[in-house]
Amino acid sequence: MHLPRGIAMALGATSLMAFASPFLAEIPAARAAVAEAGAGAAHPDMWPTRTATVARDPAVERRVDALIAAMSLEQKVGQIIQADIASVTPDDVYHYHLGSVLNGGNSDPGGRYNAPAKDWLAAADAFYAASMKPDGKLPRIPVMWGSDAVHGHNNVVGATLFPHNIGLGAARNPDLVRRIGAATAIEMRVTGLDWTFAPTLAVVRDDRWGRTYEGFGETPEIAASYAAPLIEGLQGRIGDKDWLRGPHIIATAKHFLGDGGTAGGKDQGDARMPEAQLRDLFSPPYLPALDAGVQSVMVSFSSWNGAKMHGNGSLLTGVMKERWNFDGFLVGDWNGHGQVAGCTTTDCPQSAIAGLDMYMAPDSWKELYRTTLAHARDGTLPVTRLDDAVRRILRVKVRAGLFEAGKPSSRPYGGQFDLLGSREHRALAREAVRESLVLLKNAGGLLPLKPGANVLVAGDGADNLTKQTGGWTLSWQGTGTKRSDFPNAQSIWEGIDADVRAAGGSATLAVDGHYVRKPDVAIVVFGEDPYAEFQGDRPDVGYDDAKNLALLRSLKAAGVPTVAVFLSGRAMWVNPFLNASDAFVAAWLPGSEGGGVADVLFGKADFRGKLPYSWPRSSDQTDVNVGDADYDPLFPYGFGLTFADKGDLAPVPEERANAAAADPGLLFAAGKPGKGRSLLLGAPGALSTNPGPDLIEARAADRAAQEDSVRLRWTGAGPAVAAIVQDTPVDLSRQANGDLALELELKVDAPPSAGVSLLMGCGARCAGGFPIRPVLAEAAKTGKWTRIAVPLRCFEKAGVDMTRVETPLSLATSGTLDLILSAARIVSPSGPQLACK
Repeated sequence: MHLPRGIAMALGATSLMAFASPFLAEIPAARAAVAEAGAGAAHPDMWPTRTATVARDPAVERRVDALIAAMSLEQKVGQIIQADIASVTPDDVYHYHLGSVLNGGNSDPGGRYNAPAKDWLAAADAFYAASMKPDGKLPRIPVMWGSDAVHGHNNVVGATLFPHNIGLGAARNPDLVRRIGAATAIEMRVTGLDWTFAPTLAVVRDDRWGRTYEGFGETPEIAASYAAPLIEGLQGRIGDKDWLRGPHIIATAKHFLGDGGTAGGKDQGDARMPEAQLRDLFSPPYLPALDAGVQSVMVSFSSWNGAKMHGNGSLLTGVMKERWNFDGFLVGDWNGHGQVAGCTTTDCPQSAIAGLDMYMAPDSWKELYRTTLAHARDGTLPVTRLDDAVRRILRVKVRAGLFEAGKPSSRPYGGQFDLLGSREHRALAREAVRESLVLLKNAGGLLPLKPGANVLVAGDGADNLTKQTGGWTLSWQGTGTKRSDFPNAQSIWEGIDADVRAAGGSATLAVDGHYVRKPDVAIVVFGEDPYAEFQGDRPDVGYDDAKNLALLRSLKAAGVPTVAVFLSGRAMWVNPFLNASDAFVAAWLPGSEGGGVADVLFGKADFRGKLPYSWPRSSDQTDVNVGDADYDPLFPYGFGLTFADKGDLAPVPEERANAAAADPGLLFAAGKPGKGRSLLLGAPGALSTNPGPDLIEARAADRAAQEDSVRLRWTGAGPAVAAIVQDTPVDLSRQANGDLALELELKVDAPPSAGVSLLMGCGARCAGGFPIRPVLAEAAKTGKWTRIAVPLRCFEKAGVDMTRVETPLSLATSGTLDLILSAARIVSPSGPQLACK
């Protein structure tokens, strides 16, 4: 599926209220609001004091003073704004004096998710050159480039991909993460980047959170033990000549504060708890991070007792800067300032006043620059606060030697592309995989396996680098990649095959488990598909996978000893899979070196990993944490067998505690609306499930399977609407801020004879959308299945209140139209999107 040539058009928003209001008014509004747990204001005197470990260098401070004195107000405002490379050019950096750029999860040089490393370096050179281009008497200030290198330099093809943090947490090895940080820094230097948005120091308390795998564990102890060595690996040691330069880069501790403690594990949600709990449970990893000299701290999207962190001066200034003496800079998260009360993504002096030093304004930067400049001129943003933010940013740039470093390709390691995925770095990643694996069951001592055996390797994760590497890999959600995107990697199957062949055995790959000669043992690799924030949030922690469960059971029935290798970004309820396996290995998201799994399965190394998260006993045990009063997991925090341990496990109950709740992103699929949604048709103000065929009719249609789609036919006899309606309103503000899109898969059999509107509704007199007749007319010409994606932020710009969406999709026309709708989802788009003006 693709967007047909010519459909990549710009949409002009329209409120369309005259047409939309009658039917939107029918949809019931929300009946209750969640009471907030408090004011969200910290008392800094409750927090520990800290003495700064990075001594102020008088020469650095004098240089910064001189720069600030020579800068224009426009330069100062530019320094505190960061733009995404998908929405900014080098010429913009020059004209707006921008202090930083970033590449978001789906932003790459040239818009190619698999752009080669040389393109990254060329882009880094171009942005740097723009920042250093003479501009009268104004001082030249080098731009910084930040990137989410969260498990290696994971945005770049060929880079070494280390296990995600959940696996490193299982390893319990601070020296290992130090070396990983150092390797990541070098690979970033190869492509000219000088700043990573890592490490994540979240303490994760509810495994429904889609970013669980970014946390090292459910208690502060692992993150606190890792913070300093990992940051020193990335940045170098304070006082060394290569601190922040040479093979090292600038690190970021994130997300401050309480991101892993939100109610229900909701991404960007609210951590509702007393101040002492916020302090004692979530802040400990930040102190060793500051002691190690981390130069930037990223502010969390989330709230604490109803107050958004991006506007919480009591924590950003009162605790981080004054109580803890942090003299680096606080950077925001993706348009997070726009969620502060009274703010929008393009106008928010409140965040800077609260203590934010750099706005991450990926696509909102230009208008934010204009409004912030106006606020600086009229005093709304005090010049003392602006100068303090600029001072902190310049201090880091001077400390990192950016003023003298020259263009990125001329710096140490720049352009040494053979260091991406080097033999040394891959060996380190393989070591990390070995140490991350946790053995949960080993009935009859099946493991270690004999490499000389006849081995069957099955399951859809066995030879699947996309699944093995997880989210934040080449794309934001880690999806849409192919084997050729991982030239230096080894799948789990490839690692097993190499070990078995070297020992004189035989290995066969059969994803479906089919075999001709009965194997001595079967290894079945399966688990979660890739995801990142938003899309990774779940209603529970139950794992459902009928195909691989049936495969395990069939092998067991045939008398084949079976090892389950489970790929996941969290601990999950897998009781039926445990019962159907002789041995069960939690492999997490191991990254590019599948050979590390083979090493342990065949006894080259013993299991060392210990659970960083308690393993749930039931599918609704979503927030089981060591120390809880009613603590009763299936496997406790810290559990992990070795070959020497007795690994038998009595059968465990297989009944699911509850069915999974509605998928918030699924609007229509498999021929029916998603759970909690209805398809309504008819004239405006008279929608129903069965309106009669006079104006519009819906009939089942086939695409890949029988009746897996719906055919919608407008007769042209009068205005008519087809709408997906919520049972209760939903809050899509996080998804809009997170760059998700409304994605449709459809085929147009007869083009529209009149204008067609694509709408979202948010209650009475609240709607917005776009005329899409040209899009559908172009699709009709091809006669093929077409994918159309519209960013949610476009609907927000068109007037939709994304906090209370009642109609996430409606199509309206007064003319004739005949189309087949196969799917409608709210997703991270996998291809081109329609642009909104």
